[in-house]
Amino acid sequence: MSVANTEVTPQVLGPCGDDDCGIRDVLDRLGDKWTVLVIVELTKGVRRFRELQRAIPGISQRMLTVTTRRLCRDGLVERTAYPTIPPQVEYRLTPVGQSLAETVERLADWSREHKDTIAAARERWDNSR
Repeated sequence: MSVANTEVTPQVLGPCGDDDCGIRDVLDRLGDKWTVLVIVELTKGVRRFRELQRAIPGISQRMLTVTTRRLCRDGLVERTAYPTIPPQVEYRLTPVGQSLAETVERLADWSREHKDTIAAARERWDNSR
């Protein structure tokens, strides 16, 4: 602050006041590249690790492991390991994960409904530049 400028800048508050009320943390999880795809696949039912990997094109074993661990930690996915040889592991959505899946499904529906409008807007924008 300079000698000439002694005004105090008002604090800009986020949507929840002076804290982020968890929004940023949740959006960080949903905004990663693989989370939504794993959740969408698990809405179809219980999946084994390799089934998930085959159903999600481009996901590596490492990224699927990282993503499912994060989702388990967040309480969105439940992991069940069976003591077989080789070990069997299954993943399913928890009730909280299922409620998120319903929200994601609405977002997917919205995306499908508006994709042509968005594509046209992008084209208009790009052509005006």
